[in-house]
Amino acid sequence: MVMTMIAATNVSVHIDRTPIVHDVSLTALAGQVMAIIGPNGSGKSTLLKALCNDLPYQGSIAVNGRALHQLRPHETATIRAVLPQASTLTFPFTVLEVVRLGTTAGFSGLSGRALELLPGEALERVDLAGFGGRMYQSLSGGEQQRVQLARVLCQVWQPVLDGMPRFLLLDEPVSSLDIKHQVLIMDLAREFAQRGGGVIAILHDLNLAALYADQVLAMKGGRAVACGAPQDVLDAALVSTVFDCRLDAIARPAGGWLFAAPAPAERAAA
Repeated sequence: MVMTMIAATNVSVHIDRTPIVHDVSLTALAGQVMAIIGPNGSGKSTLLKALCNDLPYQGSIAVNGRALHQLRPHETATIRAVLPQASTLTFPFTVLEVVRLGTTAGFSGLSGRALELLPGEALERVDLAGFGGRMYQSLSGGEQQRVQLARVLCQVWQPVLDGMPRFLLLDEPVSSLDIKHQVLIMDLAREFAQRGGGVIAILHDLNLAALYADQVLAMKGGRAVACGAPQDVLDAALVSTVFDCRLDAIARPAGGWLFAAPAPAERAAA
């Protein structure tokens, strides 16, 4: 039986001999969204790069039951698509040219006319219909971020290909976005998972993590502090410790999900 997940066991990462991630284990299941939370410098992006096979690591990582280090580059690119924290383009490209980069290797699972139309459809999904002819460098930071997400979506447009789930690995996908587009992008991630794929997303907004994630991994100092359902991890005492900041976690009566709020200094001192 094939294990449809990304499974990491005791993963450690050193950069220039400096330990960044220490013995982190996680299981990100197909059909679910996993959010990784933690303060700046806690090792979240480094861990994600290891899961992408973009950094050497110690420990083991398997994708759908296959050891990550044994996968050839084109096999890895077929299984997962990665949205980095930042993307810099120095040459002039139109928006459509950037999004088409996600279709060039033929990983989308589409062909013919459907593949031709895919970049435009992806732009529509991220609320950028009609932007194809504009120059990428002329866009705002948030618009550029959505263009990059459209490119990534094209790579794994079908969440399940040949019976195997595929994964979106997203590093701060909503960091530059207004609230409308934060919700839009997280809805896309949730839909991708509901259609059989898997999502791992680094998020700084604890409320989005509570609302959209099936699992939350909390990190601090390069280590996993807690991993589990949002209602278990997003505990006031735990997240206050993780972020070294007084936070209240409140259950919302309608719908039951949690939301987190910082406590003002005068309340924290009380």
